[in-house]
Amino acid sequence: MISPFRRREAVADRRARRRAIIMAAGRRHHPTGARAMPRYPRLRRVGRGLLVFVVAVIGMLIGVQLGGTTTQDIGPFRAQLSLTPSWTGDTSVEIPPLGSLELDSHDGPAHLRIGLESLDEARTRAFAAKSGNLEQISHDAVDQLNLGVRRLAMQTAGCGILGAIILVALVFRSRRETAAAGLVVVGVLASTGVATLVTFKPAAIQEPTYRGLLVNAPAIIGDARRITDRYEEYRAQLQKLVLNVSKLYGTISSLPVYEPDTSATKVLHISDMHLNPAAWGVVRSVADQFDIDIIVDTGDINDWGTEPEASYVNVIGGLKIPYLYVRGNHDSAVTAAAVARQPNAMVLDNTIVTVKGLTFAGIGDPRFTPDKSTDPTNEEQHKQVVAAGDQLAAKIRASDKPVDVAMVHDPVAAQELAGLCPLVLSGHRHQRAVSRLDASQPVAAPVQVPAASPSASASASESASESPSASAAPKTPKERTLLMVEGSTGGAGLRGLESTKPLPLALSILYFDQERHLAAYDDIQVGGTGLTEVSLQRHIVAPDTKAPATPEPSPASSTSSSAPAPSPSS
Repeated sequence: MISPFRRREAVADRRARRRAIIMAAGRRHHPTGARAMPRYPRLRRVGRGLLVFVVAVIGMLIGVQLGGTTTQDIGPFRAQLSLTPSWTGDTSVEIPPLGSLELDSHDGPAHLRIGLESLDEARTRAFAAKSGNLEQISHDAVDQLNLGVRRLAMQTAGCGILGAIILVALVFRSRRETAAAGLVVVGVLASTGVATLVTFKPAAIQEPTYRGLLVNAPAIIGDARRITDRYEEYRAQLQKLVLNVSKLYGTISSLPVYEPDTSATKVLHISDMHLNPAAWGVVRSVADQFDIDIIVDTGDINDWGTEPEASYVNVIGGLKIPYLYVRGNHDSAVTAAAVARQPNAMVLDNTIVTVKGLTFAGIGDPRFTPDKSTDPTNEEQHKQVVAAGDQLAAKIRASDKPVDVAMVHDPVAAQELAGLCPLVLSGHRHQRAVSRLDASQPVAAPVQVPAASPSASASASESASESPSASAAPKTPKERTLLMVEGSTGGAGLRGLESTKPLPLALSILYFDQERHLAAYDDIQVGGTGLTEVSLQRHIVAPDTKAPATPEPSPASSTSSSAPAPSPSS
């Protein structure tokens, strides 16, 4: 008789033999069995390598976020510098409570933030009392900023590498993968640094975008005529920025406004007010803070051109600044007359005037369409606008002095002025645009121009007969005419409320140098109805790289302005 214990042993042996037979059969007949596992080692290595790369990058980003920040003394400031991943690169300089500057400094995948967080007020006041010491601080600040950026770059790189190594070591627990992760991150950081250096643009500091309190913008901007691409000038601009901000902080409210170069003539360009009462407050604030010399208005100051609307323009007299105006398609003769009654205003209607050394020519829009929008496809309206441009062009050609700025309402009329003056200002479209106008043919001195009276015609004929060179060969302008279309200073009025996002109030400051050339301009936008954001962006006017070749000057040519002066004609 077999004992129960031996019976259980026999059953266990039979089960073990059966299991061994089944496993052997599986290895022979199933290619996915244990012996088939090593068939795709390369694919497994590639997958593991990609996984290591992803984990290493994640660890690098964590390290950069945790360690990519440092502090640095910059002049009298205690500044915080940080590097963060970014698709667009760029640099931001935050100056609380004034706002910030945004610089298109580079295109690498790293964003540099410089925050001026604290200031030793007592020390700055002491330095402000001795301008020589403050000047030295501004010079030293450039070297201090360079030192801080270099230290930040090394610290960020070290934290990124350390973060990648730690995370890969924790996930894979392998020395080989950990070493590979370190090499990968070194390559990524090196390529980021190379991309930043290659795309670095020192001239970006000349064209910053300002955000924050508008009233403090003049104290930061400084002189608009500093135009150069050399590194030394870039360094000087940075020194001036630190100096001006230090003065602003150090003297707080008692600091007088930091004036631009007094030789620059500042022109404020506004357009399309459309009865917005809030627009006058913005115009007055900008005119006062920037010490504007002339205000030019390219039309549509009213909506319907009615007599009750005429009182809207009474604010012009209180501005106490020369105010040049051309009529828009929403402005009637009543509107133009109301503007003309203001003591400081001049209505230009095929007229040429000289104000503050600048010569302006302007003509009003020939249409009056207050009850409907103008139709750009309407051939009759198009002909009217083009004819107005032709009329003003004839006036400029007949002028005995070169015109610096032409004013029209609809930019369609500007094409007829290509080559006759260096700058044309317009509005109408409620959208900012800056472009160059190509003349269809070289500008020639005309043989005959319609005169206002027979006596004027006779006088012009005598002038032409006395000067044989008056009908000289066609001239090609040195540079193409610059057309600047302003946005709506009134935010399109009530029409601006029809869209889901209100239009911002737009206006521009134009800086003219002593030779009456446009050196730079500032685009200002104030958030539309219900918004409070203010943006100011500086633009340097670069020479026209596609300007036509200039022929040999004729005896009658004049070079006193940026574009050739038209010869006297009949």
